[in-house]
Amino acid sequence: MTSSDEALNARHNEKAKKRQAAKAKIMADKTQEKGLLIVHTGKGKGKSTAAFGLVARAIGHGMKIGIVQFIKGSWATGEKAVYAAFPGQVEHKVMGEGFTWDTQDRARDIEWARQGWEEVLRMVRDPAYDMVLADELNIVLRYEYLPVEEVVAGLVDRPAMKHVIVTGRNAPDALIEAADLVTEMVQVKHPFRSGVKAQKGIEF
Repeated sequence: MTSSDEALNARHNEKAKKRQAAKAKIMADKTQEKGLLIVHTGKGKGKSTAAFGLVARAIGHGMKIGIVQFIKGSWATGEKAVYAAFPGQVEHKVMGEGFTWDTQDRARDIEWARQGWEEVLRMVRDPAYDMVLADELNIVLRYEYLPVEEVVAGLVDRPAMKHVIVTGRNAPDALIEAADLVTEMVQVKHPFRSGVKAQKGIEF
């Protein structure tokens, strides 16, 4: 190791110590624990995928999870097969008959949305569940299948330690305002634009 390398390493180590001290100072007053309302929205891919990652993490901690998937209907998704391996820990319900442009029946879509929302509320209110995922609920709200005010009120009025995740494009402002954590996925590039269809293990 040359003297210049040693000097570079020494400067790096000194900066690391300062960053460590700064981080410790920031973390010192972060002592609160609470259930979070988490929203994944935006036009980019990865909203549901990120939510399923949180579910996997929660499974690893022995937490009980409830999942309600709106819109996606009878798709044979990979996550559905995974969750079936944890019958006592994960309750996974798929509500609806598919995308709105496939069903072409607004009244029926609204009824499925209402049933799905009732399942979400049941899980949110049940103290046995540690985490609830309402996948693609934002789509339901965008099409006004459910009143935004009712949904936001139901999610805000949850047990103190209950984590709730909501995914889907076009999250309404009221939900964003009520959330503790909001992530917007931004699309930079997508293979669909180049003629690549949805594929197993990636989209479903």
